[in-house]
Amino acid sequence: MTRVAVVTGAARGIGAATVRGLAARGWAVLAVDRCADDPALPYPLGSRSQLDQVVAGASAAGDPAAVRALAADVRDVVAMAAAVKEAERLWGGLDAAVAVAGVIAGGVPLWEMPFEQMEAVLDTNLGGVLALARAAIPALLRRPEPRSGRFLAVASAAATRGMPMLAAYSAAKAGVAGLIRSLGAELGGTGITANAVSPGSTDTPILAETARLYGLSAGQSFAGQQPIGRLLDPEEVAAALVWLAGEESSAMTGAVVAVDGGLAL
Repeated sequence: MTRVAVVTGAARGIGAATVRGLAARGWAVLAVDRCADDPALPYPLGSRSQLDQVVAGASAAGDPAAVRALAADVRDVVAMAAAVKEAERLWGGLDAAVAVAGVIAGGVPLWEMPFEQMEAVLDTNLGGVLALARAAIPALLRRPEPRSGRFLAVASAAATRGMPMLAAYSAAKAGVAGLIRSLGAELGGTGITANAVSPGSTDTPILAETARLYGLSAGQSFAGQQPIGRLLDPEEVAAALVWLAGEESSAMTGAVVAVDGGLAL
């Protein structure tokens, strides 16, 4: 039986790499992204053309009908429910939901941060994970026993490190880590697990925007803070998510796995 996943934040970065990784291993994947900029944020988000390119590239490696694109905002609980229903309609069920969608804003102390930016960060980075969980976990539970469903999310090293001028982002990612631990406990005995990865500085548009917020020339400026001495590639973080989505990870739940080049040491 083909395993089925929904991946948010799929137009670029870690989300796109996760779509490619799952598709390469024979998964059917619904690749979801907002596909529009947010007027509250001063940098471009993923576009529909980028999402379509990800789907085309992932489809080229296997069944062209096994990877589909859907434009939807993770902050919209109705849209997330519709995304899950679409995956079930297309492929008959759901085996994994991977919450990757995220945004960054800050660069000033929290009390000086525009409220709309704070709201966008909290609602996307934490609210979007909550919305996907509420929609996807009932679908994972609809699979007959014995189940091996997976709910996965992307936290951040910022969940445990005090990141100046990024307080809202850190708070949202700490919330993701707490959510995953609680879901791991709530799902005990169901055959479904909940886990997260906690990336360090990864070569993505979010890191490029973080560098701009700190007045740095490029994301490469963060490479030296990681013991491995370089930025992570999105594919490296996605590889951990793909493994966690598989049946080999069945002994893990409620875990927040550091994929951070040693940043948390």
